[in-house]
Amino acid sequence: MLPQEVILKKRRGQELSAEEIGFFIRGLTAGDVTHAQAAALAMAICFQKMTDPERVALTEAMRDSGDVMRWDLPGPVVDKHSTGGVGDVVSLMLAPALAACGVYVPMISGRGLGHTGGTLDKLSAIPGYDAAPSPDALTKVVREVGCAIIGQTGDLAPADRTLYSIRDVTGTVESVDLITASILSKKLAAGLDALVMDVKVGTGAFMETAEDAEALARSLVAVSNGAGCACSALITDMNEPLAPAAGNAVEVALAARFLAMYEVDGRLWDVTVGLGGELLALCGAEADAAAGRAKIAAAFESGKAAEIFGRMVSALGGSTDFMERFEEILPRAPVIRPLAADAGGAVTGIDARALGNAVVELGGGRTRPEDGIDLAVGLTETAGIGAALSPGDPLAVIHARDEAAWEKAAARIRAAYSLGDPRDAAGIGPGHDAPVLRRIGPDDI
Repeated sequence: MLPQEVILKKRRGQELSAEEIGFFIRGLTAGDVTHAQAAALAMAICFQKMTDPERVALTEAMRDSGDVMRWDLPGPVVDKHSTGGVGDVVSLMLAPALAACGVYVPMISGRGLGHTGGTLDKLSAIPGYDAAPSPDALTKVVREVGCAIIGQTGDLAPADRTLYSIRDVTGTVESVDLITASILSKKLAAGLDALVMDVKVGTGAFMETAEDAEALARSLVAVSNGAGCACSALITDMNEPLAPAAGNAVEVALAARFLAMYEVDGRLWDVTVGLGGELLALCGAEADAAAGRAKIAAAFESGKAAEIFGRMVSALGGSTDFMERFEEILPRAPVIRPLAADAGGAVTGIDARALGNAVVELGGGRTRPEDGIDLAVGLTETAGIGAALSPGDPLAVIHARDEAAWEKAAARIRAAYSLGDPRDAAGIGPGHDAPVLRRIGPDDI
């Protein structure tokens, strides 16, 4: 078998066998398939698409290109993945809440991509937190605490890392087939029993239309289940930040306040509890999603989720009293000042991507993979869709390194907001007040 034969077959629109896909990915990992050949196959896939069996075979081949974690735990092993958004801090609350419900969560997280924040960057704001523990240390924390949120190790799905770097510079990133295999190969390498997907749609999402979001959700659910990992997806709204904060330290602080149950945003609650309920049902810990949601809610309301988050931070090198002292432990920006609205009216629209880019420009994200980030900067108290503002009311509080950065962010934020008649805001529809838009489960495929 030759790599060029595989490329030609897919270029002609023919279905590749699992053997052909496995041969190609093994060759890419070993260096026998060149980057040029991988780019050619990626482009052929973009034009000719893949069937579900091809997607499963590609995902499994990439999963098996490195280590696949094996667990010996007294309960199911589960995880969640979000396709990325602004103010999406769900992972920090969901992992400990799931652990409080008796399941185990080795959550492999990533850094920010473009305008979207990354869980790994957020955790970097916690002094001492080790997001890259040894395999033995990871196993110990997951077993004893119930959850560990860490970064991808070099031995998990290395073929994905290579192929993604090729796709990034060859115009082949936006392919549902390749996105599906990229996401799932890493997640399934973590040895999961169940996975729930949070597929974002809207101005702050990579999938801006309902049709694109549904296509990706269906692909992820079909391929994960086809590869032996129970999976469902929730399509959730990203036409405004999910939480009223965007940044790194500011989102960790918001998560801590949520866990302590003295500042709970309704949209963030609905998505977090919804995803947790799905996972508990998928892995068999609860009879159905409704029972799962009730159990997740109880984990927050009892304080158990907050306790486990504090234990996880301590076990991974952070302060032993983080939950009691997070406001003074997390870094703070030198300039923290609200941005006042020039005119009154109701918020009728938000360019959530622009708000994410404002955080990037403040220094809280990257424009190149090698860039460092300012963990303290960001936005808090962002006004949501439907909010009634008077002149002078804050659109957001900007956390900046200096006055020049504050002014630059202010201009972008003003441009991101649309204000109008409150009667217009009343008919905006689902999303801002009911952010879980649709469920895609195995029975829907």
